[in-house]
Amino acid sequence: MTRAKFGPAGNADAFPYKSSVDAPRWLAGLGLDCYEYQCGKGVNVGEETARKLGAAAREAGISLSLHAPYFINLANPDPESLKKTTGYILAACQAADWMGAGRVVVHTGALMKRTRREALDIAKASMTEVLKAWEGEGYAHIALCPETMGKINQLGDLDEVLELCQLDGRLIPTVDFGHLYARALGDPEPYGVMLDKMERALGRERAGGFHSHFSQIEFTPNGGEKCHRTFADNGGFGPDPAPLMAEVARRGWAPTFICESAGTQTEDALAMKGMYLSSLECRA
Repeated sequence: MTRAKFGPAGNADAFPYKSSVDAPRWLAGLGLDCYEYQCGKGVNVGEETARKLGAAAREAGISLSLHAPYFINLANPDPESLKKTTGYILAACQAADWMGAGRVVVHTGALMKRTRREALDIAKASMTEVLKAWEGEGYAHIALCPETMGKINQLGDLDEVLELCQLDGRLIPTVDFGHLYARALGDPEPYGVMLDKMERALGRERAGGFHSHFSQIEFTPNGGEKCHRTFADNGGFGPDPAPLMAEVARRGWAPTFICESAGTQTEDALAMKGMYLSSLECRA
């Protein structure tokens, strides 16, 4: 049985080493399965370091993904902006290729005073051009993973991301359940409804292997996402991971869960894995 994978986004406060090259060995020792390398502020990792990280991950049995720069905006129609966006994504794919990462997470963009439909149509046209360059440069073995976003004025609710992913069967959604919780102001669709929607849009096989970010989120009434929290924070922050772990286990799906808790992403990834394994045992 193929199982869900769990790991952190970047290095938690408890990470005891200076170099991310040591992360795979450390995470495997804790019982985790994956690691997402962060290039949110730009792709600054060199080839030598990336290849060393990849070798360490392969030796430790850790799956790698990479987060492309945060400032990517697929919803900007300006040709110069599209050129830059394409360059950022290709640079992320180059780094991912060096390290053997199978997935690159991509932000969808901002509305920029457009309707959601207008912004999505622009993003779809932009993604079509990005895919031509992605394939042309030989990176089609690396999945691009458009992400659901946490602020209300951003493109990237679940329906929008699923429509983007329908452009090409090799696109995989990054479903950030904390973001969806924040943009719904604490009242998102039930997990089962979301997963059903994904299966209808993408088919069971692609939906079942979705990429995910998870953390608890603080939000504001007008804007959505404010900041990431930890599972240990008091204050009633959501969403609750336990029902999601139970639902994924019930379906026999095998997504990749990257925890983005603020500083405790390793500990909270382990907590989620424990919930998931308990749900599997209950179904055995």
